[in-house]
Amino acid sequence: MTPANIRIINQLHIDQAAETSRLIDGLRNADAHIEPKYFYDPLGCALYGAICNLDEYYPTRTERSIFGRYRNEIAERIGHGGTFVDLGAGDCAKAQEWLPHILPARYLAVDIAGPSLEEALINLSAEFPAVEMLGLVTDFSQTLTVPGELLRGSATVFYPGSSIGNFAPPAAIRFLREMRATAAPGGGGLLIGVDAKKDKARLDAAYDDALGVTAAFNLNALRHINRVHGCDFDIRAWRHVGFYNESEGRVEMHLESMQDQVVVIAGQDRAFRRGEKIHSENAYKYHQHEFVALLTAAGFEDISCWSNDANEFWVFHAK
Repeated sequence: MTPANIRIINQLHIDQAAETSRLIDGLRNADAHIEPKYFYDPLGCALYGAICNLDEYYPTRTERSIFGRYRNEIAERIGHGGTFVDLGAGDCAKAQEWLPHILPARYLAVDIAGPSLEEALINLSAEFPAVEMLGLVTDFSQTLTVPGELLRGSATVFYPGSSIGNFAPPAAIRFLREMRATAAPGGGGLLIGVDAKKDKARLDAAYDDALGVTAAFNLNALRHINRVHGCDFDIRAWRHVGFYNESEGRVEMHLESMQDQVVVIAGQDRAFRRGEKIHSENAYKYHQHEFVALLTAAGFEDISCWSNDANEFWVFHAK
């Protein structure tokens, strides 16, 4: 039975025909590409969890160390009460560490996976019975729209994990504007994690680990596409490619065809040459001043930043 302080609001409306059309258009493009959301079926989510525990993958533990070091200072800037809006909440574990410090009246977890979101909120409500728990099921990668009635008092939008790097800078500004529109009416703000530019070898290793977990994560996107869109990718005929593109300031992940082959995509043949790639993800990295410029372009004015001693990762709070 769902506790009385939990409510789930489902805004997810999937137009399957439009989804399939976007996929086909992307794969038939001369520069073939897919959307990163295809990573995140149940197996993909488990693989991502494993990635976060790899020695090479520093962002998760570095962000957590910054949160731990400056928790009280950041919490004082956020203030108490209001609504804590957790974008891409997943299992709500990152928010769980903040709730005792900011004591929100309402916690709004936003994610595309409804059943797992409800389970996470049920577990969280036992620890925080005085906090009203709401779940908003939506795909905010397309557009972020949080109904005003779901916000109580001042809203803090929480977007950890450097996921903003998956958006190209113009799209990142658009998304930051949507986050500001959510927080601004009640005088709230944004708490966001951003990965820093650093040595190419360090970044290459983080996205192409020795155990091959990231490779499995990337290849699983093809398995997911096979299942939901009726394709016939032979995963054994593809390999993972991940590297830092210094000139573009981003890590790129690709799936490379290891042979000439024809793939049936939603009933249509698509020929891939040996060596041809499908671009599956970007992860943009930023110098501190570069991300401040994005925040400013999105309309934020009062900006604070924290990092570790090596300046490997940034945590920003902006109003």
